[in-house]
Amino acid sequence: MRLSTTDVYAFQALAYLGMQGPDRWIASEEISEQTGVARPYLVRILAALAAKGVVKSKKGIGGGYALARKPHLVSLCEVVRAIDGPVAPLSCISLNWREPCPEQDRCHARNTIYTRMRDAMLTVLQDFSVADLVQDRTAGVDYHYCLGHLLKPNA
Repeated sequence: MRLSTTDVYAFQALAYLGMQGPDRWIASEEISEQTGVARPYLVRILAALAAKGVVKSKKGIGGGYALARKPHLVSLCEVVRAIDGPVAPLSCISLNWREPCPEQDRCHARNTIYTRMRDAMLTVLQDFSVADLVQDRTAGVDYHYCLGHLLKPNA
């Protein structure tokens, strides 16, 4: 699994939303200004997060975005799934988007290596939440530096 620019931007937006009170609706303009994420891109990210119930949105005057639950109740697993889809490295071991393989019963790599990779990724992502991102934001950590460290395919 590799983090994408979209993942980093989603983490930034969620950290900012997590710092706000549960009853405060935040306009996309404010989130964009506070995170440095271009508003058109941010709105698409927030729409994906809203579609999966990570954030809630409200149109009109006084509307905007808010976390759907308290920060410690929003796992990074559901965030990554909302942005990227499956966490599993292959569809034959995916828990939610599984596609059967004719070799699945005989494939040693699938039944050991790939399954353990999936389980390890899921465990780590489930163990951390938006509250961890809020902790960084509160400490002044800027995830923009992460963008320069994203791994490229075939790097």
